[in-house]
Amino acid sequence: MALGCAETTLRRTAQEEEADEQEILQNFLDKKYNDWPNEAGFVGLTEHRGPVKLQVRGTIPSYAAGALYRTGPGVGEFETAERGKYHVSHWFDGFAHTHRFDIAAAAPDTPEGGARTTVTYSSRRQGQEYIDKIKKRGWRGGITFAQRSDPCIGLFAKATSRFDKEVNNNVVVLRNVPGLDKTKTRTPATGHHAVTTSNITITTDTSAVQVLHKDTLEAVGDGTQAERFHPDLKGPLSPSHAQRDEETGDLFNVNLDFGRVATYRFFRVNAKSGTTDILATVSEKDVSPAYIHSFFLTQNHVVLCVPSSHIAWSGTKVLWKGNVLDAIKPFDKSALCQWIVVDRRHDKGVVARFSTPAGFFFHSVNAFEETAADERGQQQTYLNLDYIHFETTATLHAMYYDVILKRNGAADAFWGDRETVESMRPRFVRRRFALPSATTKQQKTEAAAATTEVLSIPSPHVGEMPTINPAYACRPYRYVYSVPSRGLSTAIGECLAKTDLETREALIWTGPAGHTPGEAIFVARPGADADEDDGVVLSVVLDGEGKRSYLLCLDAKTMTEMGRAEADFPIAFGLHGLHAAADA
Repeated sequence: MALGCAETTLRRTAQEEEADEQEILQNFLDKKYNDWPNEAGFVGLTEHRGPVKLQVRGTIPSYAAGALYRTGPGVGEFETAERGKYHVSHWFDGFAHTHRFDIAAAAPDTPEGGARTTVTYSSRRQGQEYIDKIKKRGWRGGITFAQRSDPCIGLFAKATSRFDKEVNNNVVVLRNVPGLDKTKTRTPATGHHAVTTSNITITTDTSAVQVLHKDTLEAVGDGTQAERFHPDLKGPLSPSHAQRDEETGDLFNVNLDFGRVATYRFFRVNAKSGTTDILATVSEKDVSPAYIHSFFLTQNHVVLCVPSSHIAWSGTKVLWKGNVLDAIKPFDKSALCQWIVVDRRHDKGVVARFSTPAGFFFHSVNAFEETAADERGQQQTYLNLDYIHFETTATLHAMYYDVILKRNGAADAFWGDRETVESMRPRFVRRRFALPSATTKQQKTEAAAATTEVLSIPSPHVGEMPTINPAYACRPYRYVYSVPSRGLSTAIGECLAKTDLETREALIWTGPAGHTPGEAIFVARPGADADEDDGVVLSVVLDGEGKRSYLLCLDAKTMTEMGRAEADFPIAFGLHGLHAAADA
């Protein structure tokens, strides 16, 4: 996988997996990341409320028309009134900054060679009010993901600030979340392409919910899950990635509450009524509180994996430390991943459990059910659960700004450890679980059995930020799009991959050196019901050397460039986003 000076698309086969994986390891140990510029995606970022017209080159198909929303951490450092420069410790705590690309198709009667698809860009800092408070006070209150405490701040001030209810949602964009009817709207900004969307909601790994105006990106409402959905959802943590039933529009998530025994509440927000149902409550000493970023939804079940990112003191250490990461216990190979299966159709609550070896994951990819004959010839329902697996929780520590930005020797100290690097290589994993029959009630003691790892594909043939054609959620599928690392950068990855789960082949797009892509978002071509990969993928790419960004449009079948929309400024590395079609 030699890196060239121009963009290219490489085809890699299953036979090349081991060699490519070893190349990643060697690149990190050889410190190749020191030659990869990515600072412009993290430092000196500005708002562009715009809209700003971007320069389109090549072709962006008309069916991609609509709004592409992206969110993520923005500002990571700034001057305060009395305490000098304030530094955010961890990328996940960077202040919320949401982006919108408006893609407008040329008029149907445009002559050949005439106007083409246009793209405009705007962005807004939802965290600006929070930033202004810190500028005035000099330090940060509230619970964060990993912000290191200022030793100059007194114990009393630290303790009282834990209860500051600051909102810094910067991870996931959700569209048309039910149950938010009380959201106020404001007049849209002039110049935007209209998209029919009732609300845009930003989430993070807490129970906070923030609603944005779909056009201006201004925050127009916020609250906790208890305030917005159901009073029993009083816990402080919840996965960023809620799951949606694409047929009904119902939204699913899990709320984690702390106490003598941690409590997980599985819930559904009904699209038709806006009401919320608690599907199951699990509060048991042997089910640990954990940092959980996502979960799984199948046709009939909600499946939660409690990974080995266990939080100490039944979760309450978060309040003592003031952040989540410092409250997570050191990784322990004996701390198995615990899986809980909840019925979402017939109010049966918890219907199965199982456990798997210790590990960690950020992102589920997809999940679906299959019915097949077991070894006795009996019909059996199987859950197929796909996710991006890490061997340990070390990846959480790779996201400190000092490591990402190679400050104070932090990158070399982190990536120079061979054991750490080996544990940091993600892989796609599919686990297959046989559900107990309807007449059999599974005992807790049986939870360690009945699951098999049936598929594993290593990086760089697959990577982080996995996405699929959303029409294939909760059903059998073939292709995953992701952002693999080749060990050349301290960012999440440096290329885009399309992974074929049947052949194990990967098509890998790489830009010129220093070009770093973000999450790939699939947009289907209308009428492409037969072909899962018939469409385009959109990704925001940073040219780290030129300090500018562009919206890249790739053919989702071939992973070759069709077109791009160029900005003359850098756009923050984001986390997640979505595409809202123009006729939605």
